[in-house]
Amino acid sequence: MSPAQGPVVVVGPPGSGKSTVGRLLADRLGVAFRDADADIEAAEGRAISDIFAEDGEPAFRDIEERTIARTLTEHDGVYALGGGAVLAAGTRRRLADHTVVFLAVGMAEGVRRTGLSTARPLLTGVNPRATYKALLDERLPVYREVATCEVETDDRTPDDIVAEVLERLGDPSRAAPRGT
Repeated sequence: MSPAQGPVVVVGPPGSGKSTVGRLLADRLGVAFRDADADIEAAEGRAISDIFAEDGEPAFRDIEERTIARTLTEHDGVYALGGGAVLAAGTRRRLADHTVVFLAVGMAEGVRRTGLSTARPLLTGVNPRATYKALLDERLPVYREVATCEVETDDRTPDDIVAEVLERLGDPSRAAPRGT
C-alpha cells in the first residue's frame, strides 16, 4: 500500500504508541520510518525537554512545525508526529493531503504507559494525571479532525494495532505479522 501522497502519518497523545506502532507499520509496509521528535532532537543537538526548558514551548512548536512541513514533502514512508504537533494550524492543513492514523488511548492507560515521565515536558508538574486529562480533553477533537482512521490502543499489542491499521487503510494482505 502506498498513500495517495507522501507518508502515512501517525498521531496521538503521549503513550498511544506512535513510535512503536509506526516502526512496526513501516516494517509491514516495507517503507522507511521517521519520528518527528527524533528528527528535531538530531537537528537541534539536544533533547526536546531541554528545548522546552531553555527556549520555551512556543519556540519548540515553531521548530516542530517547520520540521514536519519539510518532512511531509521529502518522506514517503511512515511518519510519527509528537503528541502536540496537531495543535499547529499549518500542520493540520498539511495533513489534509495525507493518510493520518490516530492512535487513541484512554487516560488511565496513557498515564500508565508514560509513567508520568519527566522526559515528557508537558506531563511534569504538580498533578501530572490532571495535566494528562486536560491534554486529552484539548487534543481529542483535533486528532479526530485530522484522522483518516482512528484505532483504539488500550489493552492491545502493537501487532494487533498494526493489523487493524492495515485493514482500515485497505491493505489486509499485510495485516498478519510476518511468519504467521
